Amino acid sequence: MNTLLTLNPLKPQTHLIKFTNFKTFNQISNQRCLISTIRCKISSQQSKDATKNKVVVPGAAPSLSEEIEAPATAAEEDFRRKKNGGGFMKKLSKRVLAVLANLPLAIGEMFAIAGLMALGTAIDQGENPEYYFQKYPEDNPILGFFTWRWILPLGFDHMFSSPVFLGTLILLGASLMACTYTTQIPMVKVARRWSFLQSANTIRKLEYSDSLPKASIQDLGVILSGAGYEVFLKGPSLYAFKGLAGRFAPIGVHLALLLIMGGGTYSATGSFKGSVTVPQGLNFVMGDVLGPKGFLSTPTEAFNTEVHVNRFYMDYYDSGEVSQFHTDLSLFDIDGKEVMRKTISVNDPLRYEGVTIYQTDWSISALQILKDDEGPFNLAVAPLTINGDKKLYGSFLPVGNTDSPNVKGISMLLRDLQSVVLYDQEGKFAGVRRPSSKLPIEIDGIKVEVVDAIGSSGLDLKTDPGVPIVYAGFGALMLTTCISYLSHTQIWALQDGTTVVVGGKTNRAKIEFPDEMNRVLDRVPEINEPPDVICG
Repeated sequence: MNTLLTLNPLKPQTHLIKFTNFKTFNQISNQRCLISTIRCKISSQQSKDATKNKVVVPGAAPSLSEEIEAPATAAEEDFRRKKNGGGFMKKLSKRVLAVLANLPLAIGEMFAIAGLMALGTAIDQGENPEYYFQKYPEDNPILGFFTWRWILPLGFDHMFSSPVFLGTLILLGASLMACTYTTQIPMVKVARRWSFLQSANTIRKLEYSDSLPKASIQDLGVILSGAGYEVFLKGPSLYAFKGLAGRFAPIGVHLALLLIMGGGTYSATGSFKGSVTVPQGLNFVMGDVLGPKGFLSTPTEAFNTEVHVNRFYMDYYDSGEVSQFHTDLSLFDIDGKEVMRKTISVNDPLRYEGVTIYQTDWSISALQILKDDEGPFNLAVAPLTINGDKKLYGSFLPVGNTDSPNVKGISMLLRDLQSVVLYDQEGKFAGVRRPSSKLPIEIDGIKVEVVDAIGSSGLDLKTDPGVPIVYAGFGALMLTTCISYLSHTQIWALQDGTTVVVGGKTNRAKIEFPDEMNRVLDRVPEINEPPDVICG
């Protein structure tokens, strides 16, 4: 052993010692040549008594440990206070995020929203206060406690725009964003990193592991690349992954839910709604019917559009029951120009500039008759009974002195636009006539002909600016939910001599993963061991 020792009194006592050893050939199996060089550093240890090894130079500046700290200036104190305050706010924000990202809290918020939606479905929405006073009286509470005092003060009569419902939605949205920020985004960042494992024992502890004798890690990388993996090599180590989109999917799911809730909130606070029953031949202005439903409701130019009911008619089953009803509508702009025309029916609305007109109901407004070949006269029609789809309307044709307090006349009853039942002055049945049949009937010496029954169209008008956002959210939710089922698979490998140690894991499809790995590893070719090198 040769030792080279160099000392320098002006530098710390660090020594470099070089050892060169030569070993003979190994006679056990293969004769090999081994040359090893060992380098090490030996540093002098400081004395336990620090004062004995201390060197003091006259006139030199004191060491940092001996310096006397100068009084802090006002600016420095202000900076320190701001720094401490920033640290407190940072800790507070982390704590708030941790609370909001709590999974049980988010599940509770979702159940609360579902319960409020069910309650809003059970309670009639948008009625007058008197309606709730009568239906939910205090002297007969539902379940022993539920009265109108729970409905009106909390805004349950307009549940989906009430502060309770919107506040719960905002809280759930905050939980989703907190979970995305604290959990999902860090998981994606970790998944995108190239992580190489340098220990064969660590690889063998993974969910799946195997060893390939007489194999090359480069060949394994080519096979994995052909199987759709992203492959990275670094010396004897390999890292491969696929299905990274599955890691991004939960973030997309959260964003889709936020879109749905945001669109629903916008619809509840920024929409207009109104209903109108218009007789055939009359018109109305959209803005006169539509009323705001929230504080974000803003009218548009379409509110100046005039709607004209050209015609209303109905279709019937063979039994005589109403099967469908239709309304022919024309839309005119502020200059009186027709901008659109369409015949609407149930489930086939008209849409124009963000306003949707639905066919929802029907009625009968007037009867047009000829009396002794004079007229036609329009007789007003009034609803007598309405029981679901069973409707009955009545009209009256006065006969004789109309100024008399006991006016008599001909009564007419209708249940739809198909037929009219007529009764004489004594209330006896006189006959049935179809409108437009041109078949007169004589009652009490008066000839009556039913020319037409004029229907009225029941229309609902609505603006819903949040619908496109909700549709986009549901589309994104379906897409990201499907993507979330993609497995994120990671594989590590290490070249250990002529053996390749392989291991991997996946977040989904854990049962199929070993079969997939076996199919991949079976394709790795076997290599021949290189001949031994003899030194002599």
